[in-house]
Amino acid sequence: MAERQKDEQGRYLPEFRVAVLAESHRAGVWAAVERYGVAYKTVLYWRGVERRRAGEAARTLEDQGQAASSVVLQAAAAPTPPWPQAGEAPRQWRVHSPEEKAAALRDLETLGWAETALRHGVTQQCLRNWRRAALGIPLGGAQSEVDAGALAAAPDPVGKPGSGVPGGVQIREIDRATFEAITGRREVPGKRYTPSQQAAAVGEAEALGVARAAKKTGVTRHSLYRWVRRARREAGVPMLRRWEQTEVEKQRDLEILHEWHKQPGLGPMQIRSQLRRRGVRTSVHTVRRVMEEQGYRPPKVKSHSHHERYEAVRPNQLWHLDFVHRHIHLAGTFTLILLDDHSRYVVGAAVGDAERADTVIETFEAAVAKHGRPEAVMTDRGSAFWAWRGIGRFSRLLEELGVDQYVAQAKELNGKVEVFNANVAKELFDKQRFDDVGQLQDALVAHLDWYNHRRT
Repeated sequence: MAERQKDEQGRYLPEFRVAVLAESHRAGVWAAVERYGVAYKTVLYWRGVERRRAGEAARTLEDQGQAASSVVLQAAAAPTPPWPQAGEAPRQWRVHSPEEKAAALRDLETLGWAETALRHGVTQQCLRNWRRAALGIPLGGAQSEVDAGALAAAPDPVGKPGSGVPGGVQIREIDRATFEAITGRREVPGKRYTPSQQAAAVGEAEALGVARAAKKTGVTRHSLYRWVRRARREAGVPMLRRWEQTEVEKQRDLEILHEWHKQPGLGPMQIRSQLRRRGVRTSVHTVRRVMEEQGYRPPKVKSHSHHERYEAVRPNQLWHLDFVHRHIHLAGTFTLILLDDHSRYVVGAAVGDAERADTVIETFEAAVAKHGRPEAVMTDRGSAFWAWRGIGRFSRLLEELGVDQYVAQAKELNGKVEVFNANVAKELFDKQRFDDVGQLQDALVAHLDWYNHRRT
């Protein structure tokens, strides 16, 4: 019907637009879309043009001094806006049943996004959200082309039995094929180059330039730039600049080095974030370049990929507990860390000469008195947290307080506090030398205060 209401240039006839707008004011936008076959966004655009013209006409009448009687007529004839007006009760959103969502996802396979949205009277964004929910992807995740009929029949995510995951924090175990379909990427390791291949590529870059050498050797320009910088740094040759630095750039470099010297354990991305808090905006690449010119060496971190993810939805829903073992001269020290899963806030810490239940109980009770009682805690199978036979003292305390205890069967499940412990070692323990336990405690208190309140 809509195609017959167009002129020779393919534009809708004015009388047809008037009829569509009248129907949208009378029965709603979707009713006009279904009756006349016009796109949903087109009707919204026409309504916006109509409102703008009504406002311009009202302003013109006011300028001419004729608004006393005409503005009332314009207001009466103006279409009702889609948002609630002053004194009007909030409008109820339409709630779709699971059967309606499944039917829409089945139609999505054959009809496509626009036609399915039009047939079921929903927006395309609603369809995308339903599709993500069927896949178990959080909002904002990656999209991928997966069979819509399979999505409609996909079971709800369930927790992995026996994994120690708290209630309300669910994990869905998927295989590699499903992971690649959801994320739209393949877990394929990048190509590795031998030292001789890297040296040959650096030689080509010095002779031809990075862009031409990248095309010739098949290496990315990012890798070539990194190899060239490393080769010149090892040879003691300063990096050449194509331009003279301005005063602003010199001051920027000084700010980067000043922040890095204050916190030597931070990396380029963390330094960039700290500078943004002070109003200094720069890129991670620039920060890395300046730090590497002053001797920064990125740490070599070996990561193990896994598909299990969970996140607490509110503070005090889950706390992580773990010990960090360090040596001061020949004496061993054990630093206890209590970390909130939702906010990553350190709610408690203590230093002792061994993993003792007394230290755990005292620190936990102090954290509860200051921050409130958590719903659950997650620990490893250390002797201070858990007893192999019977019930441990810390487990008995949690039972009295009504706090659930989850024992991580794998280190990845308690990985958030494990990563925090590694960062404490990198940013504090490896950068300072301590003569006794008292110095370690003072430095730890200062570091945790900076971490909780000033670090980004």
